[in-house]
Amino acid sequence: MSDIRKNLKNKKRIVVKIGTTTITHSDTGRLDLIKLEKLVRVLTDIRNQGKEIVLVSSGAIAVGRQAIGLVKRPELRAVKQACAAIGQARLMMVYQKLFAEYNQVTAQILMTKYTIENRESRHNACSTFRELLRMGVIPIVNENDTVATDELDFGDNDTLSALVATLIKADLLVLLSDIDGLYSDDPHSNPDAEFISYVDKLDDRLLGMAKGTLSMSGTGGMESKLSAARISSEAGADMVIANGKDVYVLDEIISGANVGTYFNLCDRK
Repeated sequence: MSDIRKNLKNKKRIVVKIGTTTITHSDTGRLDLIKLEKLVRVLTDIRNQGKEIVLVSSGAIAVGRQAIGLVKRPELRAVKQACAAIGQARLMMVYQKLFAEYNQVTAQILMTKYTIENRESRHNACSTFRELLRMGVIPIVNENDTVATDELDFGDNDTLSALVATLIKADLLVLLSDIDGLYSDDPHSNPDAEFISYVDKLDDRLLGMAKGTLSMSGTGGMESKLSAARISSEAGADMVIANGKDVYVLDEIISGANVGTYFNLCDRK
């Protein structure tokens, strides 16, 4: 364990974001129930260690479109919102059933930009999170796609998770994606791309490495993740990007193992 990651063991309030591609099968787009069960087990065990956990989970639209037999991701907003309305209820039902197996209580929180931008709404949301965490509940957060407009969209759940980390004064944000972390180039197309395990400064060189989304289901690429790093660091939270293929990576991260890309920007300002 590197000395620089030792402080990750002391993080107490942790936001975990998991993307659509991480919790669904790549061939069918349907929920990967085995992976979800493992994720729930890991999060509950972290909670049992006395840490506070908030899960930001994508997947509502993907689950909804599968439920009604849509092969491709919808483009029209009305269809997306309809799929989200169907899928969010189904996704939450799966989470509740799995968490109940480990006697862990969960709560659903759906947000729009208005929740963050409006002072009263932001205060109320903060109070709700605070009480839920005090009660030992794991809040499960997603964007309220069914009512969001272009002006109220977060755009992606990387940004949403960073804003949640800011709202609740988290000290660690973990983004679980379908990539190991930050690379000097797209590793899917460039086998010589260099992996970057530690970042203490977001300069123009790093920002220039950001790519758009690489997946069919997800909405956030590396650019949104670097933006999330900046947002969370301004609130005092470190961030780690790691591959969610094996969700047990969460245990490794909070134990200080050298996995993923660690953004330690707070101490470098």
